[in-house]
Amino acid sequence: MNKIKQLSIFIENQTGALYNVLNVLAEAEINIRALSLADTSEFAILRLVVNKPTKGKEVLEANDFIVKETPILAIELNDVPGGLSSILKLLDEENVDLEYLYAFTHEKSTNAILLLHTSDLGLLEDLLTKNNIGIVSPDEVYNL
Repeated sequence: MNKIKQLSIFIENQTGALYNVLNVLAEAEINIRALSLADTSEFAILRLVVNKPTKGKEVLEANDFIVKETPILAIELNDVPGGLSSILKLLDEENVDLEYLYAFTHEKSTNAILLLHTSDLGLLEDLLTKNNIGIVSPDEVYNL
């Protein structure tokens, strides 16, 4: 199974809220691999991929954070101009509607990792496989 466990944490949009979440993880020796933050005037959704997702969820919930675990896919793409747009063109041509995405680079490769979420991950996985786009395993992402 290629699905990565992403943690979505709902936090109030106020001073110190982000620190509080990240400090709980730090104290539990959980390392963040990727992060995305989307906010409104009242709250924010912090999306994280961490090295120990099950433990991360348990620790956050034990500290009264609202946490949702969501499956996502990761692909590796060339970290060059147009690398991302080539993937998005394919998804557009196949009418795959992404709900969100975020990306990161790492020192172990010249490629970038793109994290994707859509309502039909099975369809997305089939499309990526059919087009020889490298899907990154959960263990590989967790252990970067």
